Amino acid sequence: MSIRVDYRASLSLVGTVLKYLSVPLLLPVVVALYYGETLAPFLPTIAVTLLVGWGLERLAPEPDIAAREGFLMVAATWLAVALVGTIPYLIEAHGIPLLVEPIHPDSTLANPTNALFESMSGFSTTGATVLGSINVVDHTRGVMLWRQLTQWLGGMGIVVLAVAILPELSVGGAQLMDAEAPGPGIEKLTPKIAETARVLWGAYLAITVVEILLLYGLDLAGMAGPNMNAYNAVAHGLTTMPTGGFSPQARSIEAFSAAVQWVIIPFMVIAGTNFALIWQAVAGSPRELLEDTEFRGYLGAMAVLTAILTGLLFTGGFASGVPEGATFDAAYLSETAAAITGNLEPALRHALFQAVSIVTTTGYASMDFDVWGAPAKYALLFAMFVGGSAGSTGGSVKVIRWIVVAKVLRRELFTTAHPEAVRPVRLGGNALDDRATRGIMSFTLLYLSMFFIGAFVLFLDAARAGVDFTVLEVISGTASTLGNVGPAFYRLGPMGGYLRFPDSSKLFMVVLMWAGRLEILPLLVCLTPEYWRR
Repeated sequence: MSIRVDYRASLSLVGTVLKYLSVPLLLPVVVALYYGETLAPFLPTIAVTLLVGWGLERLAPEPDIAAREGFLMVAATWLAVALVGTIPYLIEAHGIPLLVEPIHPDSTLANPTNALFESMSGFSTTGATVLGSINVVDHTRGVMLWRQLTQWLGGMGIVVLAVAILPELSVGGAQLMDAEAPGPGIEKLTPKIAETARVLWGAYLAITVVEILLLYGLDLAGMAGPNMNAYNAVAHGLTTMPTGGFSPQARSIEAFSAAVQWVIIPFMVIAGTNFALIWQAVAGSPRELLEDTEFRGYLGAMAVLTAILTGLLFTGGFASGVPEGATFDAAYLSETAAAITGNLEPALRHALFQAVSIVTTTGYASMDFDVWGAPAKYALLFAMFVGGSAGSTGGSVKVIRWIVVAKVLRRELFTTAHPEAVRPVRLGGNALDDRATRGIMSFTLLYLSMFFIGAFVLFLDAARAGVDFTVLEVISGTASTLGNVGPAFYRLGPMGGYLRFPDSSKLFMVVLMWAGRLEILPLLVCLTPEYWRR
């Protein structure tokens, strides 16, 4: 069979991205030097990225990228960076034979499957973890910062960053960004796609810096609680804007004051908003943002969920007991219920925080929402399928697709009653063409199909391995990994993790996270025989 795809060109550009991944690796090096920690996890990683990147680049000195090569390049890049991302974790756990002693030999990331899960969870901005202990005592600050940095790099998109800074990607950059960017399509802000990529990354960097300064400012003002410092301010800035959720604190944002929680909420909202609209609003066209149909729907979804959760929390919507496998105890449940029931500010704050965190797929927790009763849990499970806006860093289906699905269903009902009527689907006053409508309907159906198949596979694998997960655990875990949300329920809750799953299930969830970040199609296209045939 002759092959139609120029895979050498694709892999050559994967090599270019890998080579430049050595640059952001210098940040954890600086952090390790500042805190007097070993550089062993990072120097070999930098060497590997340079060596492998240089070797792959040699496959095609002048790569020519079209749409087919773009799919392969984007899918392979995300797998390649996730594989490289495991190296610091493995070196911390195993050391380097004859050279470096293990730094944290008891780390759960000593298992290569766990290390790959954590790395893919980081780059895909999922935030699901298999760490046995989350702190900067059992792990070095450098390694923990690498964990957060993977999310920041993955948030706006590694390939989008490459298009922004690498002139060799100026040709074919549009195909690459369309293949990687979340949502139905990327909006060009400038005539040149590389300039658009630079604008998006510039806005992303600027907002991240503002959040870091505000969080550290709260610490300096004594309003952030005992755990906030410069390190934590940077760590949370790096994981809020990509809607990632990898906090270096085991209690997530519950470890900080109410003031910190209120400050993080608007940044999660911004992260889940179309960055092109944010840029246009800042550039002098705020009406573009305020009149955008998706933005209104996005705010409406969070407002409705917040109202439901606030009512449940204010009136005492907590579980009547501690379910099997829960990550909290009866004392925590009693204390939390006493603090929230009948008190509007904490009820509203926790409801708003969790509604925004789950809808945007950030995955932070202002408290252990696993203590909430079944109605609140099912509301959060439903929210895992909403997602942020197209062109944001959020995962899952995206608000714009659900709006179009609702409009298509309404049109079908109308034309069934009035067969002679012609009623196009309109969005923002413009009629969508049939191809765009079919694409959105197909993606939504494909996403839901992959969710059901994923949950079924995880059920079977857990039963095969003799692991007793509940139905809600498996369903919420599948929705969370495919939607790049992070926490789920019970043992997979915000204070728990995915460690108990067998390795085979974790590898399957690595694929779910990978597919979810790529919005499924680029990965599935590469797996079809027709894609490779001439």
